[in-house]
Amino acid sequence: MKKNILMQTNLLVCLVIVVGFLLTAALSYRANYSASLESIEQVSDLTSEGIYYQMSTTFTKPVNISLTMANDSLLHEALAQEADRLDDPAYIETIREYLHTYQNKYRYDSVFLVSAASARYYNFNGLDRVLEPGDPENFWYFDDLLSSDAEYTMNVDNDQVAGADNAITVFVNCKIKNGDGTLLGVVGVGVRIDGLQRTLRDYQNQFGVNAYLIDDAGTIELSTDYSGYERVNLFELEAEYGGEERRDVLAWKEGDRALSLWSLDEAGRKRDYIVARYLPEIRWHLVVERDTSELVAELSRQILVTAVVIAVILAAILFIITTVIRRFNRRIVELTQSMEQERQAVFEKVTEELFENIYEIDVTRDLPANPATAAYFESLGAPPGCPYERALHYVAEKQIQEAFRRGYIETFSPANIMRTYESGSDSLTYELMLTRDGAHYYWMRITGRIVKWETDGSIHMLVYRQNIDAEKRQEQKMQELAWTDEMTGLLTKTATRRQVDELLAAHPGEDFAYFIFDIDNFKQANDLYGHAFGDSVICAFAGTIQAHFRRGDVLGRIGGDEFVAFARDTGAAAAAEKARGLNAALNRTHTRSGVGWQVSASIGVALAPGHGADADALYRHADAALYRAKARGKNGFAVYGGEDG
Repeated sequence: MKKNILMQTNLLVCLVIVVGFLLTAALSYRANYSASLESIEQVSDLTSEGIYYQMSTTFTKPVNISLTMANDSLLHEALAQEADRLDDPAYIETIREYLHTYQNKYRYDSVFLVSAASARYYNFNGLDRVLEPGDPENFWYFDDLLSSDAEYTMNVDNDQVAGADNAITVFVNCKIKNGDGTLLGVVGVGVRIDGLQRTLRDYQNQFGVNAYLIDDAGTIELSTDYSGYERVNLFELEAEYGGEERRDVLAWKEGDRALSLWSLDEAGRKRDYIVARYLPEIRWHLVVERDTSELVAELSRQILVTAVVIAVILAAILFIITTVIRRFNRRIVELTQSMEQERQAVFEKVTEELFENIYEIDVTRDLPANPATAAYFESLGAPPGCPYERALHYVAEKQIQEAFRRGYIETFSPANIMRTYESGSDSLTYELMLTRDGAHYYWMRITGRIVKWETDGSIHMLVYRQNIDAEKRQEQKMQELAWTDEMTGLLTKTATRRQVDELLAAHPGEDFAYFIFDIDNFKQANDLYGHAFGDSVICAFAGTIQAHFRRGDVLGRIGGDEFVAFARDTGAAAAAEKARGLNAALNRTHTRSGVGWQVSASIGVALAPGHGADADALYRHADAALYRAKARGKNGFAVYGGEDG
């Protein structure tokens, strides 16, 4: 009888355990699957952001350097002389030295120049070859670049230059045009693709994602396994991507915003998570994708292993006492908790490698969502239990530079978070300067990922802080290089025009004077004493101009030996007197290494607002006055429609 009761009890316990296991397994599978999908989304989103900013930084510099060369007056002059010096070794050596200087300075794998007139292809080793129409290797030049209206293009191709071993390379191709828009040639640089592929492979190995850079047709320009040279289409390679995913990805061109979507299988289940971003500098799309097949397989293995363990234990339960059953149940709970803690630890380790701090906010309840977040707010002076919206002000006051406080509070206020979520977006980003010691500030990018908690329907925000100080400083340095003439330190032609227009817009109706300076007979200095001497003349000339203008005046070098000055509060009489004094100051003998050359300048002057209300109009009128001054014998000045001197 006792044996029957014990057997019945054990069978009843086994039945309860089996039913409980089945229910727990189903719920656990669903919860782990949902949590793992959220983890895939978050890691993929953050990884795509890291790749996006790294690729933007990588390609911005080659584009800027190529544009700088394309606007270099020395290169314009060299191409203008080519027809008369085709067989001149000294001419080829000059081109080679120019390209070699850039290659050596910036360490690019390729620096090249193509003449539009002769189709000759020069590189840092000299004259390499002549491009022939119809050659498939020259498609990038004759069929792609020449038919495009773009200022520059990018292509992936093998490097045919002697010694390059046909290495696959990303080329930046910038058009060189003269003043009337006629194409003079193409100049650019090349970056080997193997280093970029290693970067993408590092992300793949570390975070389990596949990353592709594709063009507007879907052709893979760069990935861990392919380049544009193979002409492989991503949407043909990944057959599970339908027309809808292809259309959405290729249509997305929202700058630094990301498109996130799931591709579904035939049963409507989530299969691949796709994050798309657009890089406008290189006109390529970044696609980061992560599939769920490994996740589903791992969860299935866990369920199978757990089922086998339960079956063995159930067989033993028929012969053991109730206390052993309780001990077993406690062990199951411990194992479940350990698995959850291990999963959470892995996720935190991955995200902390990318970001300085991660905090969680319960937006619906306006409170910190965990003790770590609450402790962070309290460390900055917020009282215990302080609402999140009030705590924002403590963070702003203690850590954020004053100029960014208002923007920080408005961006991450509960009201703005809810508006953003209701509009269909799941992220907020704000870049600011932050301090930890109250004295030294550095750049920080704060990203908020907005999610809906499935357990209670509340809205949470995960806040990630990423130190971008080095990235920002590099960005500022590159901008300064793009806007500053490397030789003289004056503004470039584009920067000069923009600053003149900004001053005119800020001070409508006020008096300004626009001066154009041209060094008389400058070609003679180069021809007689060489380009190094000519460069020293230009630098000394620029220094004399700088000494005769105020700090707030605009000074720029807009051509090889052509300069501009734009001065405020200068009427006709003052402008003429200024030009007369500059003629005298610039009329001097320039000496270098025992060699002397007589320098003088012709000056053209236009006045605002009388002669124009924008930079282009003032330039045209000042240029007309300059030609009048030159026609009178140089070493003089002329005011448009007015006085000569």
